[in-house]
Amino acid sequence: MDLSIDFDWLEGTMLAGVRMVAFIVVAPPFSYRAFPATTKAMLGMGLALAAGPHVTSEYHALATGPFVMALVVELLVGLALGFLVYLVFAAVQSAGALIDLFGGFTLAQAYDPQSMVNGAQFTRLFQMTALALLFASGGYQLIIGGLLRSFDAIPLAGAFDLTAPVAAMVGGVGQMFLSSLQIAGPLVVVLFLADVGLGLLTRVAPALNAFQMGFPIKIALTVVFAGALFMALPSVVSSLTNDAANVLMGRG
Repeated sequence: MDLSIDFDWLEGTMLAGVRMVAFIVVAPPFSYRAFPATTKAMLGMGLALAAGPHVTSEYHALATGPFVMALVVELLVGLALGFLVYLVFAAVQSAGALIDLFGGFTLAQAYDPQSMVNGAQFTRLFQMTALALLFASGGYQLIIGGLLRSFDAIPLAGAFDLTAPVAAMVGGVGQMFLSSLQIAGPLVVVLFLADVGLGLLTRVAPALNAFQMGFPIKIALTVVFAGALFMALPSVVSSLTNDAANVLMGRG
């Protein structure tokens, strides 16, 4: 009995698996620590096997040296793509951090080892809500679809401009801060105006000790307006999911 091995398919599937596993380790929602590393590796290899016939159709087996270099390149590509997706969804977490800062909740800051988030109440609440919405709305499927289509933009063992990922990361950081300000901006303005009003009240009537009253006032304002902002998170997460998919497909 003759046993033939398609080395083109085997090597191409291995390279695709390296990219996908590296992506899953970094990108939300798959990077959540509650998912065991074995599960992440199995998911990455399963996706690679499913995408193998498509991504390896034009791939040809390489020699040992070029194949090792291709493995390193695919690892870096997967990490870069995962980091870009992480930057997109970090806007929600950054918006929660702004609310904690201006609302006076930063004294209750703590580290969550599961989600690897260091923040106060609204930082962790917004991060967990975005994670839940990704699974509840099926947004993770859109991210996986974008990952599979990334092979069209960056083929296996193909040449690409090394400056492009760096430029995308720099632009992604700026876009993350802009998105976080757009999400939390109205509440930040309200809290800032509350501080200004309390300062004017202190100048007019120093005996009232307005800043002592300011703590419960700011907490009440934060809870009320953050509740309205919380209701808008589904549409925000949906928009960020589309942005993440466009980044993976090379459109962003």
